Amino acid sequence: MTVRAANAEALRRLLAAEPVLTDCVSAVEAIGLEPGVVLHAGPPIGWQVMCAPVQGAIVGALRYEGWASSEADALELVARGGVRLEPCHHRGAVGPMAGIITRSMPVFVLENRAFGNRACATINEGLGRVLRFGANDETVLARLAWLRDEAGPLLGKALRRSGGIELRTLMAQALQMGDEMHQRNVAASSLFVRALLPSLVREGTGAALERLTDFLAGNDQFFLNLAMAAAKAATDSLLGIPGSTVVAAMARNGAEFGIRVAGCGARWFTAPVNTPEGFFFPGFGPTDANPDLGDSAIVETLGLGGMAMAASPGAARFVGAGGVAEALRITEEMREITLGEHPYFRIPAQGDRGAPVGIDVRRVVTTGITPLINTGIAGRKAGVGQVGAGVVRAPFGCFTAALEALAADDG
Repeated sequence: MTVRAANAEALRRLLAAEPVLTDCVSAVEAIGLEPGVVLHAGPPIGWQVMCAPVQGAIVGALRYEGWASSEADALELVARGGVRLEPCHHRGAVGPMAGIITRSMPVFVLENRAFGNRACATINEGLGRVLRFGANDETVLARLAWLRDEAGPLLGKALRRSGGIELRTLMAQALQMGDEMHQRNVAASSLFVRALLPSLVREGTGAALERLTDFLAGNDQFFLNLAMAAAKAATDSLLGIPGSTVVAAMARNGAEFGIRVAGCGARWFTAPVNTPEGFFFPGFGPTDANPDLGDSAIVETLGLGGMAMAASPGAARFVGAGGVAEALRITEEMREITLGEHPYFRIPAQGDRGAPVGIDVRRVVTTGITPLINTGIAGRKAGVGQVGAGVVRAPFGCFTAALEALAADDG
């Protein structure tokens, strides 16, 4: 198969993906996680070189699961090799920021009905002190227990009653309403609640239903995790297309940025991460920012987030990327490194052109333009939480390494 034919097939699969949200069950049921396994964001990484927010989140997860009774106990468990760390991507899952998933955590299950593969993601915890930013106090653990014991099971019942929620159309609508589905998910979260509500009120009762509806109504970023899983379900279908130079994943662990390329299967190509730049919340500045972190860049591989900045001037201002003119310029720049336009994800401000999709490592290397990612900025210290929002570039070295590997495979 020629590179042109391989990339045409990769683009076809990206554009044909049909992500459908079908269930919410425990990670042990959905993924088969074993005791002692902790999934994290980004490419593989060892404990010693992990950033503080990821280490803090792991400590919290060990306490949440009952594998450790205190922080000291958790650190001792890690030190003696009682924890196995794996990337979420290796288990068909994705997680924002630290990306921590353990066996009893509830995860959403999505099916790509066009190609039969699945993807999973945790439930978004909301903002403030949350596990994904490294917080692990009793409030965080209590929220995780509520998600496991009450919210997750009720969401699962409602989703099963609904017969599944088709996300591609919902995401297309949200894009038309000003979301780019990385840093702005207001419309998508609202559309999701509207789609789920008829089944939710038939399955839930009393205080449990009130608590869940309050949680959903108060979390503007709820849909982020679902957008990530939808993108994961779409992009995983590309892996293993011989000769294709299309990017199938982008992920960050706080130390390294990794990409996967369709023609190289599950192999990672990594380079040191950059640190996001943008808007900081009062009391914080650039010195408080953690280096780039999280699996959420998977949405950019599907043409959303920074790739679709022109659809969301509000997000552009929030991440410190300027106003409408700059948002338009960024999306136009991203068209220089992509192979096509998404027929569903259309951008009103650009004459309803489709969002740029199908990042090509050859075009990145030739132009010197790397993907721009919208991202939250995590505090450098564990538990501080989100200190701002900004943009970050994928490091160039990932793409040169991938292109060299593709050339070597070609003979």
